[in-house]
Amino acid sequence: MTRAPRLRALLALITPTLALTLAPTLTAPGARATDPPATVARLRLEAGDGQYLAWADNLLAGPIEVRLDAAGAPPASSQPPLPARASVAPGASTLLAYLRPPPGSGQLHLRLTATPGSSNARPRDVAYLLPLALPTARIDQGFAGAFSHQDAENRYALDLAAPEGTPVLAARAGVVMQVQTGMPEASPAQTTDALKRANFIRILHADGSMGLYAHLSAVEVRPGQSVQTGDRIGLSGNTGYSTGPHLHFAVQVNRGMQLISIPFRLAGPTSAAPPESH
Repeated sequence: MTRAPRLRALLALITPTLALTLAPTLTAPGARATDPPATVARLRLEAGDGQYLAWADNLLAGPIEVRLDAAGAPPASSQPPLPARASVAPGASTLLAYLRPPPGSGQLHLRLTATPGSSNARPRDVAYLLPLALPTARIDQGFAGAFSHQDAENRYALDLAAPEGTPVLAARAGVVMQVQTGMPEASPAQTTDALKRANFIRILHADGSMGLYAHLSAVEVRPGQSVQTGDRIGLSGNTGYSTGPHLHFAVQVNRGMQLISIPFRLAGPTSAAPPESH
């Protein structure tokens, strides 16, 4: 039997809301796609004797859930059968399936989706600190706001008005699991797709929930860094889908591989924020 060509890596980079379909020839040393923003996971194929091992690499400093599906026809032979779903620990890799291309095809058609967070998250009722270094903040858009807070990810988000460059504070202690930087300023011609192009920080809390801080002009923390309530983590801005400088803040959980925002309470200024009980 002729040994299948050895791949260095066949990479597919995906975001929480983007499923990237691959139809690669298995002799290719790398993927043809460019890195999208907010990379969460990588699909990695390793060649063996007539089969390929499909691995999911977690690129975040927090847990994720992934699902591998067949995309297009004819489907690959897979063990276990597709779809294959798994949880992947921070920075770890999980073997999803053993695959064999259809006879005479030499191609695999795959789709990998990934979602930050663990479905085992059990959010506690916690009073969150006002995440801005301001004595008070005006809410420009509240829960279920008609402009952009109608979807599940943002229904329970707050848009807090703040001059660009206002220090952003950690509303709750946790570990920085994901950051996105280098995104452009908002423009009048943008669409809702630009929401994915905002600079943001995602912080994993002890109960598995995640705090999202978006539209930043600067990020001052790194993935894997521990932060305490009130620590400075960045600067407010006007990147992504935005009509003016503000901070978009939400608390999210992973439910069935979908990010869901949940209601939360703000404690007010730093001096009024009670410590979190464990």
